[in-house]
This record gives sequence, structure tokens and C-alpha cells, in this order.
Amino acid sequence: MADLAEEEMDNPTFRSDTVLSDVHLHCPSKRHLMVRLNAVGQPVFVSYFKLLWSTEDLASGKHMREITTGREQQSRSGDELCDKDKSNLKEEGELNSEGVEALLDDDGDLEVLRRPQSASDLQAEDLLRDIVCPVILMKGKEDAFEDEEQECTCSDVVKIEHTMATPLEDVGKQVWRAAFLLADHILFQRDTFRGCSVLELGGGTGITSIIMGTVAKRVYCTDVGEDLLAMCEQNVALNKHLMEPGGGEIKVKELDWLKDEFCTDPEAPYSWSEEEIADLLDHCSVIMAADVFYDDDLTDALFRTLYRITHNLRNSCTVYLALEKRLNFTLRHMDITCEAYSYFRNTLNDLENLQDGKMKYTVEHIKPDFCQFLVYERIEQL
Repeated sequence: MADLAEEEMDNPTFRSDTVLSDVHLHCPSKRHLMVRLNAVGQPVFVSYFKLLWSTEDLASGKHMREITTGREQQSRSGDELCDKDKSNLKEEGELNSEGVEALLDDDGDLEVLRRPQSASDLQAEDLLRDIVCPVILMKGKEDAFEDEEQECTCSDVVKIEHTMATPLEDVGKQVWRAAFLLADHILFQRDTFRGCSVLELGGGTGITSIIMGTVAKRVYCTDVGEDLLAMCEQNVALNKHLMEPGGGEIKVKELDWLKDEFCTDPEAPYSWSEEEIADLLDHCSVIMAADVFYDDDLTDALFRTLYRITHNLRNSCTVYLALEKRLNFTLRHMDITCEAYSYFRNTLNDLENLQDGKMKYTVEHIKPDFCQFLVYERIEQL
């Protein structure tokens, strides 16, 4: 019985409800997946997410066109070579047996070279780049993963500890697609956020704050729950090297939307000091949140928190909200609906139409057609 259990650990099976928020996981052979158990007994994993740009490129302000132009030139030269090889094959007529063998792979299958159908296909491939799947490691023998430790300090790799599946109250411990979408927007519009002071609401694992920390001056990454905040703080520490080139700083703090005040209890591990609250209110110009709209009561609480904080800011502020519209079949409607998103839109409209003589909010939809810099699935519901 013990041998069978050990064998199952070495050959895990992932089902549709236990994936990392639809991010494809690559499991190298002969490696256990679990790093450790968190405080409530949930398995904790480590994944690497590779960036298209290194933080040196981001810090230097290197433009995307400089990179994609070079890659297009390489691709075109490769296409020209393929065309030349094909023309040579046509001139030679039928291939002899040795020529056929040269085009076979190790399994004896014919290797067929295909070029993109159009320039737009080629550009799309450039933007998507090579697929890089997260690598999951086991924490234990320090010398066993020396290569991986060296890799995780690269300037183009984000290392995140997370869980795979959680009860509803712990969803912040997973990595969600809207967090990647918001991270893409930050990298695409990096000059907009350079040197800013930023507040993230419902930061979860901290991946979006970490990306923001590569360009912003200071990021307050907030959530609720000591266990979740400890995981977030660990991820910030694991990726400290990404913030160093730009001098960014990330502070992990507790911010409960169901409470009207900042937590200032000095005994609480992630409480705010009076200086930090003053710094936030004096300098914050960006607030962001990703995939936090799944419960109507929490949506109400978030918008109350948004109003309270923006009302007390010294300067005007831009709020970025990213979410995935999750479609569900409900017996009440006997149809496929997206109630959480509908409630979010209605609440957002109420905020935009608010007339209290103190604050004015305008809402703008940002088309998600900007470049993709992290590996995840861009779907229509994002």
C-alpha cells in the first residue's frame, strides 16, 4: 500500500478543477510537486514565469519595436532559407532514399517545415514567443536544485509560491488570469507607472504588485489573512532582485474591505504605521485590483473602500480593475449567466453616476489587445 502511494506521488494526475488557474503546468519527471503545507494544511507549490523582457530592458526604457524588429529580421532570414531549401529540393526532383532519411525524425516521421501564412501570423508568433511552462520544485535539499536557484535570480523570471486549488475563502492563494492581464498592461505601459506610488487591493500571491514594483517607486500590496500575507511577503522576497534595477519597493500590508479604518495595531504583523498611511494618502496616484469580483458583498465592500481611500487622497488617482467574466449555468435563470460580472458593472455604473459634490469618477474600458509578456491563455472573457 505504501509503495502504491509513493508511486502515485511520483506520477500525479491533474484534473480540470485542480489546475493553477488555467496556467499550464509542466511537471519534470522524478520531481515531487509539493513544496510544503501552509498554515491551514494546503499544499504550496513554486512556479517560474518567464518574462519577454528582462528588468534591465525595462529600466533602460528599451522600446518593444527595437526587440520585435530584430526578431522579425531573424524570422525573415529563416523564411528565406526555408524557401531556398524548398526550391533546391524541387530542382533536384524526387528525393533519393538517403534524402528521405535525412528528413525523418527519431521515430521515422517526416519532418515538415511550415512557414506562417501571413505577416500578421509572424507578428503574432513574435508577440507570443516561445512557450515557457512553470517548473515546480520541492524545497528540501539545498544542493539538489542549485541550477534552479541560479535560474530564479534571472532578470526575466518571476518566482511565485501558490496553491493549486482552495476553498472560496482562500482563492487569493491561487494565481488568476486577470492578474497576468493587468501585469501585461503594466509592462506595456511601463512609462505611465514609472516612479508612481501604487496601492493594490486584494493582491493575493503578489504577482501583479511584483511586476508593478519593477517600474513603480513604491507599491503597497494589500490583502487580508496572516497566512495569505505571509505567502505574499515570501513571494516579494523571492523576487527582490527584479525590483533592484529600478529601485522599486513593495510593502505587504493588511487591508480589510469590511473595516472602515487601516489596521494600526502594532501587535498585528502586517499593520500600518502612521507614516505609511500618510505616505499612501499623500503620494498614491494608482490603485489596482485583479480578479476580486466574485462575491456581491465583497464587491460592495471593495467599492466602499475605493471611495473612502480616493476621497482622502491628496492627488487625483487612476484605478485599474482587471477581471475575468466567469460564465455559469444557473437553475434560477435556466441559462448561462455571469451574475458576478453584471453586479460589478452595475456597481461601477453607480460609482460613475455618483453626485455628492466631492468626487467625480469616469470609467474607461481598456481593450486587452496590448502585447502579452507572460504565459497564460488570453480568452474573450478577460
